[in-house]
Amino acid sequence: MTWAPHVTVATIIERDNRFLMVYEEADGKKVYNQPAGHLDPNETLKEAAIRETLEETGWTVELTGVVGINLYTAPSNGITYFRTTFIARPISHDPTRLLDTGIIEAVWLTYEELVARKDQLRSPMTLQIIEEYRTSRRFPLDVVG
Repeated sequence: MTWAPHVTVATIIERDNRFLMVYEEADGKKVYNQPAGHLDPNETLKEAAIRETLEETGWTVELTGVVGINLYTAPSNGITYFRTTFIARPISHDPTRLLDTGIIEAVWLTYEELVARKDQLRSPMTLQIIEEYRTSRRFPLDVVG
């Protein structure tokens, strides 16, 4: 059997000191996460981030940078995820758009509200990458080609 990590993207969107998050059902639990998902065939990482954000939140965004590229092995299933996390600014919202299966709602939360929900985050990466973003960790978009 050949080992291969799952390629995923996530997006950090901040507005008025609040982060756009998804409240979703995953592995039988209700959890918070950045808008995130898997790379589709014939899609760039940037295209995937824009698409996943729209599908999970109803928000159209413009990518402005990259916070990080991380590996995470989920203890629940042993799968390793290779995740690129983008920074984006919100452009427009379609409140009538149906969100992806499993998404309960898109919510704007402060950093403090996220810390208070630490036990309800999908993975440790959810808060870790926001903390890296808050330290002004930024890379230009062209770092991912």
